[in-house]
Amino acid sequence: MSRGILVTGGATGIGLAVARHFAAAGDEVVITGRRPGPLETAAKETGARAVVCDHTDPEALLRLLPELPGTLDVLVNNAGGQTDFDAPGGEDLADYARDFRANLDANLLSAALTTRAVSDRLADGGAVIHIGSIAADKGSGSYGAAKAGLASWNIDLAKQFGGRGVTANVVSPGYIADTEFFRDFLTDERRDALIAATAVGRPGVPDDIAGAVAFLASPAARNITAQVINVNGGEVSTR
Repeated sequence: MSRGILVTGGATGIGLAVARHFAAAGDEVVITGRRPGPLETAAKETGARAVVCDHTDPEALLRLLPELPGTLDVLVNNAGGQTDFDAPGGEDLADYARDFRANLDANLLSAALTTRAVSDRLADGGAVIHIGSIAADKGSGSYGAAKAGLASWNIDLAKQFGGRGVTANVVSPGYIADTEFFRDFLTDERRDALIAATAVGRPGVPDDIAGAVAFLASPAARNITAQVINVNGGEVSTR
């Protein structure tokens, strides 16, 4: 039976891998992003429907709603990224505040607003899955703080949705190759260090995260909620 799926930030990298998986299963997939070009390319590849949307903008989310399936079985909050890479710079306190808020908006507020906007059309027994980051545990300035906040906020979300059988979890990647995350800032030395820090000795790939998302959206995971699922090759472990 076809399900309604929304994948935010679905044009490239992890979001594209997630959209590809659900579309291949015959689900009705909507992908969003801010750049029309990559969205159109992803839509042609996957068969998903592409809609331009800035998930930090409440008005944009209201415009998105009519473009979505009447019922959403799975919401994947993937939009975000390390906004410090794109920050204009500056040394005064106002610059610091602007740059800090940019990461909070992109990685925490976007998920909160999107989930709130679609909450009434989430199917009972559905799944909300946020893409977090290993930075929430290792620290990475305002980006790490935003992802840590996402994991904390998700605990209350899981309680709010639990009576409807809707699960809410975070998938927390480590270093994932073949994405736009690092832009041109990742040196060979840094990449080698990130791989060496893992137990498996290889970088993650987007399909690793898509597999975890697919599991959390499956019937097998209906009693898993309020959790952070680490997919980092063993770089950060739990006891």
